[in-house]
Amino acid sequence: MGIVLGIESSCDETAAALVTTDRRIVAQRIASQDESHAPYGGVVPEIAARAHAERLAPMVEAVMDDAGVTLAELDAIAATAGPGLIGGVMVGLVSAKALAMAGDVPLIAVNHLEGHALSPRLADPDLEFPYALLLVSGGHCQILRVEGVGRYRRFATTIDDALGEAFDKTAKILGLGFPGGPAVERLALEGNPNAVPLPRPLAGSAEPHFSFAGLKSAVLRAKESGRHGDADLAASFQQAALDCVLDRLRVALDAMGPVPALVVAGGVAANKVIRHTLERVATGRDMRFVAPPMALCTDNAAMIAWAGCERLGQSDPLDIAARPRWPLDPEAEPVRGAGYKA
Repeated sequence: MGIVLGIESSCDETAAALVTTDRRIVAQRIASQDESHAPYGGVVPEIAARAHAERLAPMVEAVMDDAGVTLAELDAIAATAGPGLIGGVMVGLVSAKALAMAGDVPLIAVNHLEGHALSPRLADPDLEFPYALLLVSGGHCQILRVEGVGRYRRFATTIDDALGEAFDKTAKILGLGFPGGPAVERLALEGNPNAVPLPRPLAGSAEPHFSFAGLKSAVLRAKESGRHGDADLAASFQQAALDCVLDRLRVALDAMGPVPALVVAGGVAANKVIRHTLERVATGRDMRFVAPPMALCTDNAAMIAWAGCERLGQSDPLDIAARPRWPLDPEAEPVRGAGYKA
């Protein structure tokens, strides 16, 4: 049995975790920066990087103490090397390099998206390759066929905003604060999902790509009209976004061909309405539905450590650079208008 230290610092969560190859999370800690970024309505990269620099070293020490594990006992150190906010990524990666050098331990540079993509396998030992993956977060919205560790075929991405970003911007329009996704989901419970006529961008198009910028703008116009309550706006936005996801997923799954499981991962996968609806989709297609526990949906270090477990035996040079862009499928054709992390 191996044990891997994971470090995550790609956005606004500072996290460290110890995970074993037999899927045990031995210890983990995470520090959110929500209060620091809330006044700005979004993540400020400079503030995030500074917080990572202040918190990461004592957090790693605390996790090691919690588990009673020494540096020499580690089989590898896995750290997010991208994509993400480059300042934060560099803090985590440089820290991992220093630890790897000090302990003569292999360094594994992890793609943050691969951490999300493999996280369901940490929680579900029965999940085998291949599987269809809907990856939905604040910076990404993709549909992929996961054929193995490091083997991903992208069928869809966003041409503008990611789904999580659309949730956050809608929350800002409605004055709900940051982070926006959970706030919109809570308010939507009080509203009518059919009250506000909103567009379903790209619905019915042959290519399964996503677009949420127009939906976000439509919410703003509806809010400015003064004709709708905030709860109805939240519920109608959530329903429109879900309709877009279902339409695009249908096209992608038809193109992908048979796979035994539908998996959802990423921060937006914590949305209960989306999870339950996707489960019904999977059932209708005779597919298993797999979603990681809520704690593994948002950014965390356990998923990074698990990706390191999946890659145990590999190592990266200590001069490896952080990557603000790092596609899971480098062979996928660029999509016009796709965001820098798509």
